[in-house]
This record gives sequence, C-alpha cells and structure tokens, in this order.
Amino acid sequence: MFVACSTLCFGRFPLDRALRVISELEFTKIDVAIHECGPHLKPSEVAADVNRYAQRIRIGSSLSPAAFSVDIEAPDTEEYQRQLRALCRLARLSTVPVLSIAAASSGSGIDAEVDRLTPLVKLAEAEGVTLTLETRIGTLTESPGTAVELCERVAGLGLTLDPSHYIAGPNQAKSYDAVFPFVRHVRLRDSGRSPEQFQLRVGQGEIEYGRIVTQLCRFHYDLALSVDIRDIPDAPFPMEPEVRKLKYLLESLV
Repeated sequence: MFVACSTLCFGRFPLDRALRVISELEFTKIDVAIHECGPHLKPSEVAADVNRYAQRIRIGSSLSPAAFSVDIEAPDTEEYQRQLRALCRLARLSTVPVLSIAAASSGSGIDAEVDRLTPLVKLAEAEGVTLTLETRIGTLTESPGTAVELCERVAGLGLTLDPSHYIAGPNQAKSYDAVFPFVRHVRLRDSGRSPEQFQLRVGQGEIEYGRIVTQLCRFHYDLALSVDIRDIPDAPFPMEPEVRKLKYLLESLV
C-alpha cells in the first residue's frame, strides 16, 4: 500500500498550483478528480483531447496519478459511454489502474444498475482499467449489502471505499466488513457519526484507520490510500496541516 493525495484537497487552487502544493507536501502519487462540475479537469474537455490532458497531469510535477475520480454529466447513455471511454484511455496512457464513478441513486433498481454497469466495466477492461463504484451517501452503495451484491452480479466491478459515507451517513452501517474483498481503491478523511460531522480534523472523528488497513491486508490490497479531505468553502480549518497530518498517520500504518 502507498499514500496518495486527492486533487480535491486543494480545490480552491487551479490544478497546476494544486499539484505544486501536493508535491511540496512530499506526496509522490495523486488521486485525480475529473468532475464536470469540479474545480479542475472536466470529462467533456478531456474527451475532446485525451493526449493533451495526459501531458497536463504530468508536466511540471514529480507526481504520478494513481487513480481517477470521475463524475460525468451527459445527456444520454451514448455520450456517457463516449466520455468514459476517453477517460479510460487517459487512465491507460497515464498508467492509472483504477477509475471510480458513482452508483445510481439509492431509489434505483438493482437490476437496472446491473444492466447499466455491465457494458461500462467491459469498456474499462478493454483499456486495462478497473472500474469501481464509490461507496457514497444517496446512491445504491450507501448500503454495504447492496454494494456487495452489485460486485457479485457485475463481473470485474470493484469498490472505492470511502468509509465516511458509512460512518456519517443518515443510514449508519453497523459494519461494512463485507465490502473489503471488493475494494480496489480507498479515500479517507476523519468523520464523526452524523452528517454534520462528515469532515473533522484528523483525530477528532471515529474513522478506524488501523482497522481499515488490517482488513485490507487480509485481502492482499496493495494499491492507494488517498487522503481526501475536501477543500470546501468556509472550511473550519486550513487544508495543508490536516492533509499532512493524515499523510503521516497513514504512512505510519503501511
């Protein structure tokens, strides 16, 4: 295992400056957010010129990408798949093994979601990339049981574990141990047990980092643990010290 930093930790900065700050914090790996409504790269723009963006996330930086967090907003299935195919190509060019997307909303049918995901997983596999679903409040994966069922029914599908959504969500999971065999990426911050405590200073929440690492080791996980403290407006604490603190904590565990 190794520790990476999400570009969303410094979303108030342009991407180039965010990468410089991450490098100054002595990270060597980044978790690149490619969100249509995000502060940095947008899927629609990347799809228009994949080679250019493959250079942009590397030039001027000692960092190398370890994962992509993707949020596509497309008017139809064909356009969604076109953009996802381009992002999977970007992942291949950047030697990124894992790309994560959101599952359908929690009120959606599981059968329909299986039908949606099956061709997407095949599309990613054609580029040598593992497609994962983020464990996220408001989606089907907010239930560990449903997250596992999707992975069992869609061959090759993995999970990006973000335990804050299980700890601080409105439907707090008593246990999410069942998801660990399917985890292909991890994003971490500290959280308490209420939606208002979704993001706390490191050490003030209830995320059991040591237990998470132990569970991952049981299933021979050897990929990234991403520091993913979100740079939200009016954040109650400065980002750099908290990002550094969680980096050191995770590095002490791996």
